[in-house]
Amino acid sequence: MKLTAKTAVEVLRAAGEPTRLRILALLHREELAVMELSQILDQSQPRVSRHLKLLTESGLVERFPDGAWMFYRLAAHGPHRAFLDKTLSLIPDDDPDLARDWARLETVRDGRMANAADYFARNAAHWDELRSLYVAEADVEAAIVEAAGPGPFKQLLDLGTGAGRILTLLGGRADAAVGLDLSQQMLNVARRQTGEAGLAHCELRHGDIFATRLPNAFADLVVVHQVLHYLSDPATAVAEAGRLVADGGRILIIDFAPHRLEFLREAHQHRRLGFSDAEMIRWLEAAGLEPMAPITLPATNAQGLTVKIWSAGRAAAKTRSAA
Repeated sequence: MKLTAKTAVEVLRAAGEPTRLRILALLHREELAVMELSQILDQSQPRVSRHLKLLTESGLVERFPDGAWMFYRLAAHGPHRAFLDKTLSLIPDDDPDLARDWARLETVRDGRMANAADYFARNAAHWDELRSLYVAEADVEAAIVEAAGPGPFKQLLDLGTGAGRILTLLGGRADAAVGLDLSQQMLNVARRQTGEAGLAHCELRHGDIFATRLPNAFADLVVVHQVLHYLSDPATAVAEAGRLVADGGRILIIDFAPHRLEFLREAHQHRRLGFSDAEMIRWLEAAGLEPMAPITLPATNAQGLTVKIWSAGRAAAKTRSAA
């Protein structure tokens, strides 16, 4: 798909202003809130918001709410994104105006990471309480690595990335990786974790697991790790995740087998108390995937949680054609 002449003029007009070009360059690095852009650009929020409104209307930028905050990111795909990538690639990194913005962006990141570290410290006890109910995390992660296969992966997608553990576990074997989560606070934790792991190619994006807005066959490895039991409609989430599996690719779903620990609903906001093999296989097949034998990691005690790893693949295009 290409831009029409009329649309091209509108895009050029939107991008062709110093502050708006600076905004585009910043969003090319990561999604940012209005207040963060205002701080970096040293301009009032109303003024920055006006620029963002024009960029959004032109299709160059997308906006999305997160609680009381409003965040912005570049158009994810299509001719608008191609235009941006090409244009911004022509500007040297040492451009004086942009270099000042980069430095201010680092200040914003430092503050964000400090807040994320504090959040992680305050909530670590809740995760530790849950982990104590099932097999050691190291055993679960070893099973995930084995189920994922040797790689390398062209594109890894972690849906509901949380603190980014899957990205740090598997990201080193992927050419590119995206972590999606609805919580900006958790995304900040994930940015800290992937940054400390030296995984600069991991992109953290705000997004809804029910409507990711990513293209079909986006990734050759899709992971949904300990997410489904929080959701009101896990079947729809599996369908969306399955849509994103590329030809010859694979999906991993890690969650709990059915259990009776009712306190998890109130203490940890679990909506579903585990999933059966039958329903998970049914959802995966409905998504056009070929389920593999589930992996079972038994609970450490009679009152604990059994971890399951369900995996499924999508046949390569040639294989499907032959069939």
